[in-house]
Amino acid sequence: LAVVFYRVKLSPVTVSALTVERGPIEAEVMGTGTLTAHTKATIGPEIQGRLVELTVDQNDEVVKGQLLARLDDSDLREEQAIAKANLEAARATYDRVQAEQRRAEAVLAQARREYDRQSQLQAKQIASESELDKSRELLQVAEAEEARAVAAVAEAQRLIVAAERTLDYQNARLADTSICSPFDGLITRRDRDPGDIVVPGASVFQLISTKDLWVSAWVDESFRAALKSGQTARIVFRSEPGRNYGGSIIRISREVDRETREFLVDVAPDQLPPGWAVGQRAEVFIVTEHKDDAVRIPGNVVRWRNGQAGVMVTETGKARWRNLELGMTGREFVEVTKGLAENDVVIMANEARTKKLQPGRRVVVAQ
Repeated sequence: LAVVFYRVKLSPVTVSALTVERGPIEAEVMGTGTLTAHTKATIGPEIQGRLVELTVDQNDEVVKGQLLARLDDSDLREEQAIAKANLEAARATYDRVQAEQRRAEAVLAQARREYDRQSQLQAKQIASESELDKSRELLQVAEAEEARAVAAVAEAQRLIVAAERTLDYQNARLADTSICSPFDGLITRRDRDPGDIVVPGASVFQLISTKDLWVSAWVDESFRAALKSGQTARIVFRSEPGRNYGGSIIRISREVDRETREFLVDVAPDQLPPGWAVGQRAEVFIVTEHKDDAVRIPGNVVRWRNGQAGVMVTETGKARWRNLELGMTGREFVEVTKGLAENDVVIMANEARTKKLQPGRRVVVAQ
């Protein structure tokens, strides 16, 4: 019985331990989100038509203004030719009525001279009253013809304007048969094939800009005050759980989801995985605070008793319980603001053995 009592209660317990050190520590806020494109567009036609050609496909990179697809334009080219012919006819009409106006102006000038001559002769009692009346009537007719010619010129000008606008409209419709890229980017999806009839608003391609890909992460609202634009972050994509990618906060949402009580934080990665895909999931760890010199211990060493954080330490070969006050919590370490000092030795026993290890028990640190 004495031997058993000694081994259970009095014999030294072999434990693993670590020495408390000072070092840098960072406080992080974690959020889960997806890789999204800030600039994206649904590429489709502005007019109804039949697709006759697709020049790109899914995963193709494109540049602004590049031709992506083309609609059948045979009918529109005919309408464009008709509009051009109407414009030429309107211009020919304008030339003709201008000539008629010049002729009417010449006749009017001649009628005025004749009327003035007859007026002078009648005043000298040389010409009769009937001859003066005849010249007056000819003058009035010439004035009417000249007014009609001016109106015809104005009408011809308006016809030219209408024909030009009709031609511009037909040119624009013809240009709409060519579907071009609005910006540099990547085709992520193709929704139509040659021969399909498409209408305005229908999706032919999905296009994203690769210049501004963000990870939009959901973060608990309790961390709202600790976050601000420009803070650094590390991103862990689930396709590469063992690698960290750097990044920084670009935008913080002003709206909190009423059900989950979370808000969106957009983080721009400094680099993307080789096989990235829009919509893939990632964890974002945002650095909210940093200290270069702090008393720190691994987070898995801390134990809790009755709501109080603490650790077992060795003092003169015996185990002692220390209550701790904790500060920042980082990825691997936690800051100890009270309860430990540099060079203290903390016991690294597992949870079961820590519960059996009573204060005052002799311990031997394994080498």
